[in-house]
Amino acid sequence: MRPLSEDETRVFFTKLSQFLGDNIRFLIDREDQPFVFRLHEERVYYLPDAHWKLLQNFSRDELVSAGTLFGKFTKSGKFHLHVTCLDYLCKFARYKVWVKPGGEQIYLYGHNVLKAHLARMTENTPQYQGVVVLNLADVPLGFGVTARATEGCLRLQPQDIVVFHQADLGEYLRNENPSSAYD
Repeated sequence: MRPLSEDETRVFFTKLSQFLGDNIRFLIDREDQPFVFRLHEERVYYLPDAHWKLLQNFSRDELVSAGTLFGKFTKSGKFHLHVTCLDYLCKFARYKVWVKPGGEQIYLYGHNVLKAHLARMTENTPQYQGVVVLNLADVPLGFGVTARATEGCLRLQPQDIVVFHQADLGEYLRNENPSSAYD
């Protein structure tokens, strides 16, 4: 594990600011204890600084993961958020979208949020903004990017897309390798 380089930090925080905006400071400047972002095998982890100091005693080959996985860098240098950071995104997100009970399962199967499934949306949400998708009981289901601004959603047809799907809790089941289940 190592600290992020300057370019990696810029790309990572640019992606994270799409969802959190200025609330990124709450991840870094915590009152309870300092937390850090560290890179290991192209994946960015979020962990307490005290844990990071303990992990320096292990070699890179012995370390599998540590802390909360926030996402990974692609070979082209882009950053993709992973669903494991959903708790932090939900806690500090600027914009949120709530779906009706009938749209929950459809979203968890990896589909976009349609106007017919939209229960409510944070006011003044701009187009192409990162949002957290929740059910009506405020349970986070995943995250995505808005296809329309809040004002534009009023004039949409029921089958028009409101939020483009990026990640959801159902990925754990969809990405499970069935052949390794019995090994």
